[in-house]
Amino acid sequence: MSLATEPRAATDAGSDAAIATDMNALGRQARAVAQRLANATTAEKDSALAAIAAALRRNEEEILAANALDVSAARGSGAAASFVDRLTLTPARIEAMAKGIEEIAALPDPVGSVIAEWDRPNGLHIERVRTPLGVVGIIYESRPNVTADAGALCLKAGNAAILRGGSDSFRSSTAIHRCLVEGLAAAGLPAASIQTVPTRDRDAVGQMLAGLDGTIDVIVPRGGKSLVERVQKEARVPVFAHLEGVCHVYVDRAADLDMAKAIVVNAKMRRVGVCGAAETLLVDKAVAASHLKPLVDALQDAGCAIRGDATTCDLVPGVVPATEADWPREYLDGIIAVKVVDGLDAAIAHIARYGSHHTDAIVTGDHAAADRFLTEVDSAIVLHNASTQFADGGEFGMGAEIGIATGRMHARGPVGVEQLTSFKYRVRGAGQIRP
Repeated sequence: MSLATEPRAATDAGSDAAIATDMNALGRQARAVAQRLANATTAEKDSALAAIAAALRRNEEEILAANALDVSAARGSGAAASFVDRLTLTPARIEAMAKGIEEIAALPDPVGSVIAEWDRPNGLHIERVRTPLGVVGIIYESRPNVTADAGALCLKAGNAAILRGGSDSFRSSTAIHRCLVEGLAAAGLPAASIQTVPTRDRDAVGQMLAGLDGTIDVIVPRGGKSLVERVQKEARVPVFAHLEGVCHVYVDRAADLDMAKAIVVNAKMRRVGVCGAAETLLVDKAVAASHLKPLVDALQDAGCAIRGDATTCDLVPGVVPATEADWPREYLDGIIAVKVVDGLDAAIAHIARYGSHHTDAIVTGDHAAADRFLTEVDSAIVLHNASTQFADGGEFGMGAEIGIATGRMHARGPVGVEQLTSFKYRVRGAGQIRP
């Protein structure tokens, strides 16, 4: 595999018209192969995925060389350490990409599976059957591994994919995409099944959001708030997305303290820049005297800064007072807001007011309280006695995810292969006519 060290800047003509022409061509090519993919056999798709995983391993040096150029440019531009970490690939991360694709291949093929079936009194047999969405556009930022994850998930679900990665990861994503094309070719599937946008120009994003002349069926953004806000504001096609991950951990009066400490520290500090990282800790006032300081101490020992309400500041010296702006804030950093609440009702009310419907957890030994929390908290993912960092398609057994959706239509929670399908009804009769 040859390594292109410098991607072309925009469509070389540089004009909006030239970019629109190129982008619409991508859309037409994706639409042209969508029917072939929708009818691809499980064996064909899984063979392509196995070949993609092998290509990633075989071309590790080229991918790392491309990534080194991206990382060097990001550091030279003064990018934050957390951004550089998301951008950086290592042999272990490339191996994780390859294993993730193999896990996707091992999943049941969702296309054609019968979701439900029933018979009518008139003898009609009706089935609800999974079908591909068609053409999926994925817009993402600095994580080059999304190129592999998104392409593989769309392929498994029988969809054509158009991928627009971040400009900072352009070289890395281009190198990874060549592995995807190698795998498609090895299985006899069209190269246009998974395409990448060949320009860094931001106007290409606008073209995708407009639907590429009706060829894109759904958009999935994966990135920061500014990207998702733009997508939700400008998209003329359906969007699977979440705007923010304002995730909470509520430590109930019946919580085991050691368990609570382990969960809270992991939920906040395992990776602070992911959307499933806890941003607010709520503690029942019934156990504030015994639990609050040990929880805060554990967080501080792990390097976390605390923004506390008045009660927290009284009970734990040296905590920075929280303001109203802290409660709905997604820090994506080693900072957490801490509040003492008057029991389960107050915790649920706080989450309803300030949360983002992403992921929220309760730590408690009281199963009735846990059941109420899991039922009444209106988030895409709710957990009992587990870290919010399990908000991940891989951890759900989906192999990988394109992202997490917090809307209430179609996909909600991790967007994996099943969420990248729609359905149709198959009706079998024996000559019935309607009176």
